[in-house]
Amino acid sequence: MRNHLLAALLLGVSTLAAPAYAADLRIALQDDADVLDPDQSRTFVGRIVYASLCDKLVDITPDLEIIPQLATGWSWSEDGKALTMDLRDGVVFHDGTPFNAEAVKANIERSKTLPESRRKSEVKSIDSVEVTGPLQVKVNLSAPDATLLAQFADRSGMMLSPAATAAAGVEFGNNPICSGPFKFVERVQQDRIVLAKFEDYWNKDAINFDSVTFLPIPDTTVRLANLRAGDIDMLERLAATDVASVKGDGSLGYAEAVSLGYQGITVNVNNGERGDNPFGNDPKIRQAFSLSIDRDAINQVVFEGAFAPGNQPFPPTSPWYDTDHPIQPRNVAKAKELLKEAGFDRLEVEVQVTNNPVQTQMMQVVQAMAAEAGFDVKLKSMEFASLLADQSAGNYQGSQVGWSGRVDPDGNIHQFMTCGGGINDSKYCNPEIDRLLDEARRNTDLEIRKASYDAARDILINDLPIIYLYHPTWIWALSGNLEGFTPYPDGMIRLENVTLK
Repeated sequence: MRNHLLAALLLGVSTLAAPAYAADLRIALQDDADVLDPDQSRTFVGRIVYASLCDKLVDITPDLEIIPQLATGWSWSEDGKALTMDLRDGVVFHDGTPFNAEAVKANIERSKTLPESRRKSEVKSIDSVEVTGPLQVKVNLSAPDATLLAQFADRSGMMLSPAATAAAGVEFGNNPICSGPFKFVERVQQDRIVLAKFEDYWNKDAINFDSVTFLPIPDTTVRLANLRAGDIDMLERLAATDVASVKGDGSLGYAEAVSLGYQGITVNVNNGERGDNPFGNDPKIRQAFSLSIDRDAINQVVFEGAFAPGNQPFPPTSPWYDTDHPIQPRNVAKAKELLKEAGFDRLEVEVQVTNNPVQTQMMQVVQAMAAEAGFDVKLKSMEFASLLADQSAGNYQGSQVGWSGRVDPDGNIHQFMTCGGGINDSKYCNPEIDRLLDEARRNTDLEIRKASYDAARDILINDLPIIYLYHPTWIWALSGNLEGFTPYPDGMIRLENVTLK
């Protein structure tokens, strides 16, 4: 009897002493990530994975202030053409190699020179990087760049092991090695991405999980059913139609944050042979298409009023929004008139859309609206990574795609609209737009920057290489046992100090 009592007491002690976190945190994503290389990737869900995998030079607060991460401090030269950064001591990459000034130099040079890099336009202003100490770098610019710190708060600032990038080259994404709180374990395309806690992480005391598994589940209904069944602990992008249901469920948690980004239709203007069609060649036709759409009705019908109608890369609540170009009300008669002036009574347009129910429903509403103005919209449903691949290759006419948004306005427009922009899948090119957007980058004066963006909008509102539709709100649903999650406007899932009861 005494032995049984002792065993019971010991069991109770061991239970109390056990870690208060689950072995594996399971997060459902709306899409599968593309290549897991910050220099090559472009998906929103890829950035969610990076938040656990790859630390950056700087990060942001929920109020969009830039704060230290791998860089502990920084200062600008008087002429704004040199940024000196002090780096965190004692940081190592997942392969055990040290993070230091040489690593920062190697990372920035890779972003600038890797042929496949999509970060080139983001770090275009950087002329050179000097190693001024073991834990200090000096970033020399060709001209002042008001956007640079914000770029370093995202993929351009993610630090990869130079030893790993040198060895793997363009194949780095098959086994990414960074310095974040979790290290890469395995990936099965369209099924899972598994990361394990990195025991040598500089801030490991804030990480309360042994591993995190990301599961792509495009169907919003299935994602929520999995959460309710306990098969996942968290999902991103809860459907607006499910908000009331989740809020009324005492076993679940709910979080939201206003997005910095947008959703729209990217038009192939000059990206290969498929851009040579009336929709891509004539801005008057794109203007007609835009006028056929009732953006407020989309928000009410598809999103139950939870999102914001939009016609620019910045939401109407943003200080960067151009109030001289408000959202035009739907005007079918004017749309038909413009289409007729372009030489068409009816015109067939193919638009690809990712194969999740919400985006499909939204584009079906657009399809019905545009039909009344003379457009026969053919929808091509695709898995998201395939959609992006075709978009990059120019194998599309129109593509319903969005952007998660960036802290600095430059991040929502420059790389999409400049001639050599890293994500300019439209291949729209106007030297005056390049001049205006480069000017906005070089100035720290907010009024001058705003004037440049407004002047660019005067042109782009007519050319419409992207037809903007709405600005989403990020919505998360969580297990009721998940505590400490903080919603951010960038939509990322940061796991510091998050726990499961």
